Amino acid sequence: MSDTIDKLSGFCVVTGASSGIGQELAKLAARDGCDLLLVADRGLSETEAMVRGMRAGSIETLKCDLGTESGIDELVGRIGDRQVDVLMANAGHGQGNAFLDQQWSDIKHVIDTNITGTVSLIHKVGQGMRERDVGRILVTGSIAGHMPGAFQLVYNSTKAFIDDFCVGLANELKESKVSITCLLPGVTDTHFFERADMEDTEAGQGDKADPAKVAKDGYEALLEGDTQVVSGFMNKVQTMFADILPDDLVAQMHRRLAEPERHKESETA
Repeated sequence: MSDTIDKLSGFCVVTGASSGIGQELAKLAARDGCDLLLVADRGLSETEAMVRGMRAGSIETLKCDLGTESGIDELVGRIGDRQVDVLMANAGHGQGNAFLDQQWSDIKHVIDTNITGTVSLIHKVGQGMRERDVGRILVTGSIAGHMPGAFQLVYNSTKAFIDDFCVGLANELKESKVSITCLLPGVTDTHFFERADMEDTEAGQGDKADPAKVAKDGYEALLEGDTQVVSGFMNKVQTMFADILPDDLVAQMHRRLAEPERHKESETA
């Protein structure tokens, strides 16, 4: 099991770094003086400008789609033979609306990004860490993984996989000095809801957590070598009750948060 440390050092790869939690994680690693490789499927200029004003070492950016095999290959190629000391696997996105109303290509991209791309990258980077017997991996899961996700079904299901995967992998590596930490945020003030077409939902319109606070919770858990951290007291409570209550009831509760207003109106028309 990895020891507790005061700060990160060395070469740090941050995916999903263009905004939100990923951007805040990049800033925290920059303050610790890490060499950074920032990765996202969209512009990274804002994040790059932010971290250049901090104590970061070298800074690189890579625009690629980690929901594709070619994107993963491109990232692994950029890493090359360098030792990755820290991987922050934050890339991921959601898709709102009813499952059968979604396009299969959109569904597949959520699965390919949140599960296939994340697990593939952890596998490739993690092998090097295990060989050297040192390294830290932070993965962004979600409290949504504890909830049958009516009207956000594929996203919640992918996060259920990721949440469990991280705990299992941490157990496999418990005799090593490679640590796996899974950050479980709740509703957070990022571009998530806009990208997922969920702005006209109760979750999309309600109060949201500060991504800087969420990232800090995950970062501190990574330094401690903790396996899992739920960010926010009310999210801890929500997760506890989601694990206790009947799944049918939790699915109905989630529906109230995620069902679009336009869908509710069509049902009552």
